[in-house]
Amino acid sequence: MKEKLEKLAKLVRYYILISTTEAGSGHPTSSMSAADLMTALMFGGTFKADLDNPDFPNNDRLIFSKGHAAPLFYALYGAAGRVDEAELKTLRQFGSRLEGHPTLAFPYTEVATGSLGQGMSVGVGMAMTAKYIYKLPYSTYVLVGDGGLAEGSQWEAIQIAAHYKLDNLVGIVDANRLGQSQATMYGHDVDAIARRIAAFDWETIIVDGHDMSAIQSAFDRAGRADRPAMIVAKTLKGKGFSFFENVEGWHGKALDHDKLADALRELGTVDRAQTGTIGTPKKMTPARTAPVKAVPLGYTKGASIATRRAYGDALLRLYPEFPEMVVLDAEVSNSTYAGIFGAAHPERFFQMFIAEQNMVGVALGMSRRGLTPFISTFATFFSRAYDQIRMSQYSRANIKFAGSHAGVSIGEDGASQMGLADIALFRTIFNGVVVYPADAVSTQKLVEEVASHQGITYMRLTRQGTPVLYGNDEMFPIGGSKVLLESDDDLVTLVAAGITLHEALAAAAELKSDGVSVRVIDLYSVKPIDWQMLERAAAETRAIV
Repeated sequence: MKEKLEKLAKLVRYYILISTTEAGSGHPTSSMSAADLMTALMFGGTFKADLDNPDFPNNDRLIFSKGHAAPLFYALYGAAGRVDEAELKTLRQFGSRLEGHPTLAFPYTEVATGSLGQGMSVGVGMAMTAKYIYKLPYSTYVLVGDGGLAEGSQWEAIQIAAHYKLDNLVGIVDANRLGQSQATMYGHDVDAIARRIAAFDWETIIVDGHDMSAIQSAFDRAGRADRPAMIVAKTLKGKGFSFFENVEGWHGKALDHDKLADALRELGTVDRAQTGTIGTPKKMTPARTAPVKAVPLGYTKGASIATRRAYGDALLRLYPEFPEMVVLDAEVSNSTYAGIFGAAHPERFFQMFIAEQNMVGVALGMSRRGLTPFISTFATFFSRAYDQIRMSQYSRANIKFAGSHAGVSIGEDGASQMGLADIALFRTIFNGVVVYPADAVSTQKLVEEVASHQGITYMRLTRQGTPVLYGNDEMFPIGGSKVLLESDDDLVTLVAAGITLHEALAAAAELKSDGVSVRVIDLYSVKPIDWQMLERAAAETRAIV
């Protein structure tokens, strides 16, 4: 087996070299350092997946959190016979499936990566899905660069993985010593890296990342661990080639054709006809629960109910209709009222504690495995997870964000607690949806709408109670709006949403007493926006506020 793996690793290195040289860019040295580790994982009997069915529920999952090692990722599937040499030479070309960092254009990519420090959180989400929701025996493997360990979100993920005892999660640290511009924080002191990870209650295994037999033993030990396992591998950047092995200044640089010829001579004879074999997983699929229509609403007009409370009630009411729902919260579930769902369905409620970046990544991992995560915190705290939110759009995420305590209306808590930029933040997400309900009925109906919608949605919620404005049968389609006050004498149009709608209605009443008629529109769907209604208002009144 060792000899076979070494021959496959040589083929993988060949593919890395020829693809990056053809592209004229890429990260060959970062790919070389992990080539032996990943070859041993995929073709040494550890990794199991049905390559004819990349979405098969019981496939092992492989995440390159170190996304710039994409040439290695594609080369592995080249060695598996799933990508031919001609396609490998399209690396980084416009229209190619093989982008500079992995995306879902390539069918074996679990999640788009490239912004360092996020893959472990996604892996946690996939491992939690296997262990706690679908009860499947697949394992999740995450390749991490040692430079990326400087990111705090890595440690959020490492900490929560231990808390949930994810013995089906294996991380691989490619400790190749060299970052982009200088040596990494701990260089080749793999003991220091391992001590820090072990302090979070992970099984840590130090290994020579270029010794096939030792690597296989490490994966075997990791598979038998009763907790998350991290293989900390001492590797050499550019391993196998004298002129850039363990040499600074080669990060993100491809070889020219002359240097490629030199490298291929050093590599020696490569058996390009060989194909690596990947083990077959057990044919197991999760049991699915049939949806049951939710019970109808029973609110009374005029009753004062906070939309955040209606959100919590909606999760509980709608779960039978959307049985793929899971709920995550950042340790404010008594304020977001997500705890209502948690008390009733603790097996589908996951406390992420005060770690919003990791919460978003975990939700993405769950979403990629077919669940519908609803995740909540104070609106302002999603800003610290913006990069995770931004990256999730490239992975076809189906995540439902809910931000409570939005705006200046929370008052006494002060500026640090006020979500002011949250609408702007979520409006930047391609094809994202932003809704801002004003009362309990619209909140409940919009939770139902976003649950049905495939994609990223954001719901803005208010802290204090507001009067119920609508009847229980009112509908609130995404992209719509509601005209609450309208006459032929309207001077201007007031457009509002959420708590500002109630202020607009109060202003309209005051103006009416002065003989001024105004139109009031509830623009509950901020994105997509109801342009037709706004254009009509602009044509029929003198101004829009």
